[in-house]
Amino acid sequence: MQVRITVPVARVLRVFLDDIGEQRYGFELMREAGLASGTLYPILARLEQAGWLTGEMEPIDPEEAGRPARRFYRLTAEGARSAHFALAELDAQLRRPGTGGLIRPRRDHA
Repeated sequence: MQVRITVPVARVLRVFLDDIGEQRYGFELMREAGLASGTLYPILARLEQAGWLTGEMEPIDPEEAGRPARRFYRLTAEGARSAHFALAELDAQLRRPGTGGLIRPRRDHA
């Protein structure tokens, strides 16, 4: 499955790539990627469906823990390779030809 790399998807992937072996849960991802749950969870579902992430429920007793079980996500090896490639490609697309720099907004000087 092809994953469309939007800015929100890139933010989520960046969080996972910051520590590839780390498993993450929704609230943590919302905070680190700066996304609302209505944006984040569809992204996680698409990345999991594409095989870039695996997800599993935390093995706890919610009554004993005093909170609901969390769903933890982890970047797969294929996901890490694909994410590195996709973000590098996005970065290259954002560079202006001949400058080597990211596109920046114009500043009009008065």
